[in-house]
Amino acid sequence: MKNLYSQIIKAKTNNKKLLAILLDPDKLVLENWDLLISKINQSPASHIFIGGSLVTTTIIDELIVKIKQNCNLPIVLFPGNPSQISDKADAILFLSLISGRNPDFLIEHQVKAAPILKQTQLEIISTGYILIESGNETAVERISKTKPLDRNNLDLALATAQAGEMLGNKLIYLEAGSGAKQAVPLEMIELVSQNIEIPLLVGGGIVDLQGIQNAYHAGADLVIIGTAFENDMNFFNQ
Repeated sequence: MKNLYSQIIKAKTNNKKLLAILLDPDKLVLENWDLLISKINQSPASHIFIGGSLVTTTIIDELIVKIKQNCNLPIVLFPGNPSQISDKADAILFLSLISGRNPDFLIEHQVKAAPILKQTQLEIISTGYILIESGNETAVERISKTKPLDRNNLDLALATAQAGEMLGNKLIYLEAGSGAKQAVPLEMIELVSQNIEIPLLVGGGIVDLQGIQNAYHAGADLVIIGTAFENDMNFFNQ
């Protein structure tokens, strides 16, 4: 599956909203595999993201192959580090944690990943990753050892997103973090979406279908659902 980024751009141009289900390989229960794929196929998802802040499993390749055998959605890697790269996927979000100042997550992991990615056919989509304060310490904050941006400092979030765009990122991702108590503020989504040209991704802390619609209405082009679906595979049957 090629040109996923151009498809995201086309969707944004046509005001078609996209939805990704984020699967953390460490949290998947293989006994529920058939039900999981069935629920994904019945959902409105347009993409499957795979990854997490700390993935210890070594069966990512196998998981992706199993998904592809039973699901036609594009699979995009959302890696916490280079060990999560798999050439079985269709694309990778090449993340730079631009809200933090830890060089490992700004450039070091990317340097280590580059030779690996050169050996694959993955579509590489550079993404400015912005962690937003969510009311509790999330795995991203703990693993990256960076502080999220103040959820009330809208100007800083906007300037960070615009800097990411100017640096050449193809996507901006506003992230509250896995299991966040609070989602990214709607006024922040609106401000950022109105002042950048590239697609805006939003995830973390969205617990119901209304939360997805609220993010769309505020300006998100693609919403990511992870923990809520992990906890309840009937999430989309609300």
